[in-house]
Amino acid sequence: MRLQTNTPLRRGRSAGNCGHDMTQLYHATLHAGSRAVRLMMVEYGLDVELTEERLWERRAEFLDINPAATLPVLIDEHTHVIGAQPIGEYLDETHGAMKRDRRLFPEDAAGRAEMRRLIDWALMKLESEVTRYAVNELVTKRMMPRGAGGGAPDSQALRAARTNIKYHLDYLGWLASQRNWLAGSRLTQADLAVAASLSVLDYLGEVKWDSAEALKDWYARIKSRPSFRPLLADRARGIPPVSHYADLDF
Repeated sequence: MRLQTNTPLRRGRSAGNCGHDMTQLYHATLHAGSRAVRLMMVEYGLDVELTEERLWERRAEFLDINPAATLPVLIDEHTHVIGAQPIGEYLDETHGAMKRDRRLFPEDAAGRAEMRRLIDWALMKLESEVTRYAVNELVTKRMMPRGAGGGAPDSQALRAARTNIKYHLDYLGWLASQRNWLAGSRLTQADLAVAASLSVLDYLGEVKWDSAEALKDWYARIKSRPSFRPLLADRARGIPPVSHYADLDF
């Protein structure tokens, strides 16, 4: 996986004809959906060129690709796909079926429904109640100019996130204690989406693992997979992770 600085598409050029030989992912280092897609791509054995995007800059070149100004955005030789969940579905449809027992989708309809429910839990519910607040207050505001909304963290927003996370850890811990993997007996995109979200919060020291032993054991298994190594090597500029972040044994 190769990280590079912004190399935007030329204005007016179609995303499906962007001139990149390698699949490109517009992402942010501490963005859960972006991290989930990165994990999926490595698990599927796919190479990707990473382009960090600072959404508050509202670059015209990026808005040409995604007027909604959201991440992640995947561009390959065929098309461009916006959003972690659509990207996950696209990756499975284009590459998953060939992976047989390493496919990240359950074979049965009920299993796929449960997987999608948990992806939505991680990338929508946990994101809207916890992760977004933590990242915005502890990271994004430090990077943004004051005129664009940067500044000191909002203590009330952080307090709400830290209250909300307890419920999420309890529920996800219960799932981890009942199942081999979160959506059932095998690794799926649900595990990667939840692990991606927790990895962001863990980077910031917001996960109290001592009160979530079953979840900690499950996360240690995910964290030890080769696909997780690039995430453990990530560093947000000027914001180092907690000391145990890259430690496989916590």
